Amino acid sequence: MFDACINQAAGLQCLAPQLAPKLVAVVSHGQQHGELPLLWSLCSTWVDMGLPVMVLDGHARESEMNPGLVHKLTDPGAGIHEEQVAQAWTVLPAALGFEQLSEPGFNSGMVGDLFQNYGVVLLYAGAATLTGLIKGTGLAPLLVVAPLKASSLTAYSALKQLLLDARVRPTVANIALVANATANVSQPTQNLQDCAMTFLGLDIKPITLSALAKTDDSHDEINRLALQLLESAVFLERHPLPRTH
Repeated sequence: MFDACINQAAGLQCLAPQLAPKLVAVVSHGQQHGELPLLWSLCSTWVDMGLPVMVLDGHARESEMNPGLVHKLTDPGAGIHEEQVAQAWTVLPAALGFEQLSEPGFNSGMVGDLFQNYGVVLLYAGAATLTGLIKGTGLAPLLVVAPLKASSLTAYSALKQLLLDARVRPTVANIALVANATANVSQPTQNLQDCAMTFLGLDIKPITLSALAKTDDSHDEINRLALQLLESAVFLERHPLPRTH
C-alpha cells in the first residue's frame, strides 16, 4: 500500500509544471544603461537561487561566427543534444530567431524543448519585437524607468504598444537616485504614471529600486523583484520534438 502511494507521487511529479522553464521578458526602450545593470543583477540573483538562466538578446544578430537562436530553430535536434547540462548563465543572439517566431509567438511550443535544462528563459528586446513574441500570453514584462527625462517618453511608448497591441501589462521598475527610497518615485516614473492614467486609464504601481542604496539594501530589493518576476512569469510550453536516430 505504501509503495502504491510512492509510485503515484512519482507520477504526479513527472507532470509538475514547475519542471518547465519560466519565461520572463525585459523591455528595451532606448535606456540600456538603465536596463542592462538591472538585467544582469536579476540574472545573477536567479543563478544564486539555483536557476540556470538563458538570455535571448534581440539586439544581437545571429551569424555563422556567432550562432544563436535561429540556428537552434533550424536544427532543433542539435540544440537539444548540445546542452545536456545547462550553463549557469548563457547569453545568445536572437534577433533573427525572434523575427521567425514573431507570427506564432515565442511560447507556441516551438522552443520549449530547446531550453528544457534552464530554469529561466529571458527575452530582451524592444516593445515592437516583444509584441509579436508574447501577445496574449499574460506575461508581465519588466519595463525599467531610468532617472532621465527621456526615459518617461520612451517608456510610455513601449507601455502603450505592449498594452494595446500585445494585451500585456508590464511590471514597472522605478530607479530612484535616493538611497533607501522605498516610497519615492522619480520624476520620469511620475510622468509615466500620469500619462498612463490620463491616456490609457491605467494605474501604475511601480517597484522602486534605489540606485544609491547600500549593498545589502540593493541586494534585498533585487531579490524581491526577481521573486516577483518569477511569480508573474509563464511556463515555457513544450511540444515534444521527433526523435532522431
